[in-house]
Amino acid sequence: MLYDVIIIGAGVSGCAAARELSRYDLKILVAESAEDVCCGTSKANSAIVHAGYDAKPGTLMAKLNVEGNRMMDQVCRELDVPFDRIGSLVVCRSDEDRSVLEKLLEQGRQNGVPDLRIVGRDELKEMEPHITDETQWALYAPTGGIVCPFTLTAAYAENAAANGAEFMFDTRVERVIPSQSDAGRVFCLETSKGQLQARVVVNAAGLYADTIHNQVSSEKIHITPRRGSYNLMDKTAGSHVRHVIFPLPSSKGKGTLVTPTVHGNLLIGPTAVDIDDPEGTNTTAQELSAVVETSGKYIAGIPYRETITSFAGLRAHEDAHEFRIGEVKDCPGFVDCAGIESPGLTSAPAIGVMVAECAAGILNAEKKKDFDPVREGILDPKTLTPEAYRELISQEPSYGSIVCRCESVTEGEIIDAIRRTPGARSLDGVKRRTRAGMGRCQAGFCSPRVMEILSRELGVPLEEITKSGGESRIIVGRDKFIG
Repeated sequence: MLYDVIIIGAGVSGCAAARELSRYDLKILVAESAEDVCCGTSKANSAIVHAGYDAKPGTLMAKLNVEGNRMMDQVCRELDVPFDRIGSLVVCRSDEDRSVLEKLLEQGRQNGVPDLRIVGRDELKEMEPHITDETQWALYAPTGGIVCPFTLTAAYAENAAANGAEFMFDTRVERVIPSQSDAGRVFCLETSKGQLQARVVVNAAGLYADTIHNQVSSEKIHITPRRGSYNLMDKTAGSHVRHVIFPLPSSKGKGTLVTPTVHGNLLIGPTAVDIDDPEGTNTTAQELSAVVETSGKYIAGIPYRETITSFAGLRAHEDAHEFRIGEVKDCPGFVDCAGIESPGLTSAPAIGVMVAECAAGILNAEKKKDFDPVREGILDPKTLTPEAYRELISQEPSYGSIVCRCESVTEGEIIDAIRRTPGARSLDGVKRRTRAGMGRCQAGFCSPRVMEILSRELGVPLEEITKSGGESRIIVGRDKFIG
């Protein structure tokens, strides 16, 4: 089958591009090697909406950061995604380091970041009572914020699908071959599920974007997996800070931050360690110890004992530390969306628009008249009045059955998450959409029940239910009971 556009990768950038492309009268496919959306970099990051002072002025990274930040309110309203503009602080511990804040302030102003200012010790202490005694100054960016990356990615995908885009999962693109046909220039994509064809290819393959790019272009690029480890703390620790708080940035990133999350937890991290393995998301004692040591230098009394899990994510660091977005010069019709590391999540709304305008321009596509930008999120009964909740249960009794006690997630929410398009097909897919399994017990109690619901709704045996697709089965066999 010939598609107008095939997008390789269903992370937040690929799904944002799919949603924006679904505004046009085009046949669109998103091909993803994993079993769901949001399985790579997009699932394990800081969940921060950056203000835009950190990126070098004049770069695409700086431009799209600020544009994406400005777009985030409307995008999250349309897609029903949690977003809170709580502001961010970059702190320093000495008068000598204030010059770094001054440089960031000037960069931010050049990039168009509004309302930036430097605050002194007294005001900073009022804003953040738990800063350490050594912390003296901070750059305050009121436009900084926090968002749910899982919900944002899934919402982009759902809205794209509602407007006609198709998704293929467990479909690894192994080779992209430009060719000619009666219809003109086309691309043949050899995948783990057979051959696909497209008039335009969007390369949003994350950590593998260099491999895909280098198959079609003589101008080679190189991406390094940069691992960042995090500690996530229980909601009892969520109010320890009020803003996103960063140390002074380093050559490898913005440093180990401390931030509340939109769901009320406290998140600390990441580290920045370059590795060779694009699947290397293991955590190490050394990296997690570095998270604790670094964050304690500027925030006092962090309740580390409230840590409920640790995890690591990989950033797709391109050698030039710049987003590579646009049609490749020596391969017409091939559009890169590569090197998307921080601030990629913040930039996603603007990245989606830029990619879509590029691909639609190549195809001379026209916009639809019936595009619907609105996506309704999964109903959370906790947001209802008692009367409305009782009425809901009377109509849909599954909303009265609590499956995940830590996060108070009901069976009705899990069923909704599975039945959506694209919907959850694994424990992690349910977790990212509903938070079932993200609480203090980390799925210790609710997993068997979630598995039963998945098995029933998908019509497959329990033995086929996985944690995260592939070979990650929970049940590997059944013993026969002899009585």
